[in-house]
Order: sequence, then structure tokens, then C-alpha cells
Amino acid sequence: MQIIVNQNPRDIQSETLGEALTELGFTSTAIATAINGRFIPRDARADAILAEGDRLEVLAPMQGG
Repeated sequence: MQIIVNQNPRDIQSETLGEALTELGFTSTAIATAINGRFIPRDARADAILAEGDRLEVLAPMQGG
């Protein structure tokens, strides 16, 4: 299915957010996720079902000064 990941179209095979994050290479535990603007807590990612056209935002903390 095709979803939008951080404003970029991506084709994925995964059906859940947890699986999709692994498939897309987001392996850090220090990320925040949202589907269609709704925050998804880490412990809910395995149960969060994705649908065609969903907008997934993945945010990671940045370091710097």
C-alpha cells in the first residue's frame, strides 16, 4: 500500500505502524509517531493499523547547539 511518510510517498508491505517503522528503517526507540495528525504512543504502535493514503509523521530528537 502507499502511505505518506514525512511528506514523501512510500510503498510498504506492513499493515501496522510497528511493522512499518521497521520496514522503513526507523529503528531508534527515541522517536515520536503520528498517523493523520494523531499521536501514537510507543506501546500502541503494534496495534495501530495503517490504511492506504495514511499520513505518517516520524520525529526524532535533534542534538546541537
